[in-house]
Amino acid sequence: MSRVLKPDSEDEVAQIVAEAALDTTPIRIRGGGTRCPIGQQHDGLVIDTTALAGIGLYEPSEMIISARAGTPLSHVQQVLADHGQMLPFDPMDHRPLLGTKGTPTIGGVAAGNISGSRRVSAGGARDHMIGVRLLNGRGEAIKSGGRVMKNVTGLDLVKLNAGALGTLGVLTEITFKVLPVPETRLTLCVEGQAPEAALNLMAAAMATPYEVTSSAYIPKTGTRTSSLTLFRLEGFLKSCRYRFARLVEHLRLCAPALEIEGHEEELIWTRVRDCHDLAEAGNTHVLRVHTAPSRAGSIIKIATANGIDFQIDWAGGLIWLGSGNGEKIEQVKSAIANAGGHPIHVHGDARKRLLPAHPAIQVLGARIKTAFDPAGILNPGVLEGHV
Repeated sequence: MSRVLKPDSEDEVAQIVAEAALDTTPIRIRGGGTRCPIGQQHDGLVIDTTALAGIGLYEPSEMIISARAGTPLSHVQQVLADHGQMLPFDPMDHRPLLGTKGTPTIGGVAAGNISGSRRVSAGGARDHMIGVRLLNGRGEAIKSGGRVMKNVTGLDLVKLNAGALGTLGVLTEITFKVLPVPETRLTLCVEGQAPEAALNLMAAAMATPYEVTSSAYIPKTGTRTSSLTLFRLEGFLKSCRYRFARLVEHLRLCAPALEIEGHEEELIWTRVRDCHDLAEAGNTHVLRVHTAPSRAGSIIKIATANGIDFQIDWAGGLIWLGSGNGEKIEQVKSAIANAGGHPIHVHGDARKRLLPAHPAIQVLGARIKTAFDPAGILNPGVLEGHV
C-alpha cells in the first residue's frame, strides 16, 4: 500500500526525496490524477503535488507565465483568457479517454509534454516551456531556463524534462511563453472522405501558404453518418475568410466544403483533441501512435484490417487506435512498429507490455536517468519500453 504525502513547499519535497533515496523507496509523483492509468504502478510513497499551487509570475506584456506544478490547468487558462492570451499548444484533457476524475495540473502538462491538435502548427508543450524548477533523485533543487527563449546554454534541462513523466525530477514550477488568442477561428469541414483520400487532402493543405493550424480526420461511426476531414484556420477575420476560400480552391474538392465557426467549431475540436469518439465507443484499450504523416496510411490499413477504431490528428502525425479487445491491440503493435509507427499503450492492462525502445535509446535514457536519479526511485517503470 502506498503512503500519500502532500507537501506544500519545495523544501518539504526535497526532504521527502532525499530520505527516500537513502533506502531506495520508490516514489510515484501525482498531480491531479487524470492520467494515473498510464505507466506501471508500485508500492512506496506518493508525492501529491496539488498543494504546490499558485501563479508566481505573470507578465501579459512579456507574454510569460510561471506557475507552481500543482496549479490547476483551468486556473492558468482562465488567468490567461482574462488578458486575451492562451497556452498555444492547447493541452489535451485525458479524462474522457481514460475514464479518470481529478483536475489536470500545469505540472502534469509539462511532465507529459501534453499537447492538442494545434501542435502541428504551434509545437508541443516543450516548445513553449522556457523555465523549470525541480528536485532531482537526490532531493537537490535545480533551476533551468528563465524568462526569455534565448538564455539556454549547454544541456537544455527544460526540454529534457518535458515528457520525462517525472522520471528525472519532481517539477515544482514551470514557466511558459504564451500567445494572444486569435480573433477568429474557422474550420473547413469535408464530409465523406475515405482515410487515404483524407490523408492526401491533409498533406496538400499543410503544404499550402494558408497557415492551417490544425488538421484531423474522424471516421464514420455508429452515430455519425459520414466521416469528417477538418482544417482549422486562425487569425484576423478577413485573413481567415481569404485563406478559407483559397484553400477550398487549392484542394479541388469533389465534396461540398462546409464552414464551421463559433461554439460548434470549439466543440468539434475539443472532441478531436480529447478523443471523445474513441471514449464513447467503449474502447477499454487505447494506443497512441506517433508516426510520419507519409506512413499514416499503412497504419490505418492495419487498424481497419483488424477491426480497430481509429482517429487521425496532427495531419497524420498522430493516430489514436482503440478496441475493447486487449489481445487484438497487442497483436498489432509489432505490425505498427514495422510500418513506421511508435505505439504507446495508454489505456488498458496491456499498457505494461510495451515494445522495447531501440537499444541505443535505451542506453542513452538509462545514462540520463542515472545522472538525475541514481537510486532509481522517481516514477520507476513509467517510461519502460518507450524512453
